[in-house]
Amino acid sequence: MENGHTVVRQLRYLPAVGAAYGVEVLSFARLRKTDTERRRAQLQRPDFHVLALITEGSGAHEADFRHHQLHEGSVVWIRPGVVHRWSDVDRLDGFLILFQPGFLPDPGLETVGVAGAVSTVCRRLSSESFPLAVLAAEHLDREHRTAAQSPRLASSALLSHLLAALVLRVLPDTSAPPPHATATGTGTTTATSTGNRSLEIFHAYRTAVEEHFVEWHQVADYAQEIGYDTRTLTRATRAVTGIGAKAFLDQRILLEAKRLLAHTGLPVGSCARRLGFRDTGNFTTFFRRQTGLAPTTWAADLQPR
Repeated sequence: MENGHTVVRQLRYLPAVGAAYGVEVLSFARLRKTDTERRRAQLQRPDFHVLALITEGSGAHEADFRHHQLHEGSVVWIRPGVVHRWSDVDRLDGFLILFQPGFLPDPGLETVGVAGAVSTVCRRLSSESFPLAVLAAEHLDREHRTAAQSPRLASSALLSHLLAALVLRVLPDTSAPPPHATATGTGTTTATSTGNRSLEIFHAYRTAVEEHFVEWHQVADYAQEIGYDTRTLTRATRAVTGIGAKAFLDQRILLEAKRLLAHTGLPVGSCARRLGFRDTGNFTTFFRRQTGLAPTTWAADLQPR
């Protein structure tokens, strides 16, 4: 604890010896064996992706103020920058896959399952999908171990595509074409092309938001930066996340505001300045509009009674 608030560990991607291929495949059993101080149960903020597939047992996970129960067949995808902890993984096992941003062969896959600014996916696979997902994870695991043991057989491209296959298997509706696809005279699919373009535009917007949300609070700033008009950004963001570009931006600012209030012990005025608000009043108005509560009230409600 620091000033009465929980310290968040910043985790960098540091693969084990022989695993420097942009991806590493572990297990929860190995995590427990190496993590004798139970640091897994403390808040942490990785700069890499964490994809977990639970194969047996049950437990719990927390990510950015959301609590998830884990069971056989559960999938958790924690994106870079998310504040999370493995609340209880003492009675479960499964695959724990760490990979760097940009390692997937298609950048659009990194946004799969994004709902607004909430970037952690937690879902339970169907009885039909679960064994297929395990097979995909086992294949990736075998190739990863082979790469570590026999470097001459290592292939970063192969590992990348096997990871993509697992992602496509464990997340919903990632391989289906967009609805109402129609063939054109050139043999292309207009709806598919539109969907791919929306993903491309949203990916550029989301990247820019991550870089500048403490400076720029208006969509027009991002439109000018990445070369699309605000309507295009809004359509693309809504197509991918279900909400418009301004709502996505506001949710991202709000999420960081909650993190600062919950984990740093900073006063409201300091949080406001860190997030680029002109004064505390503007920040309080923004926070209340998004949550229905003043920042101090929201933070107080987090404390145990």
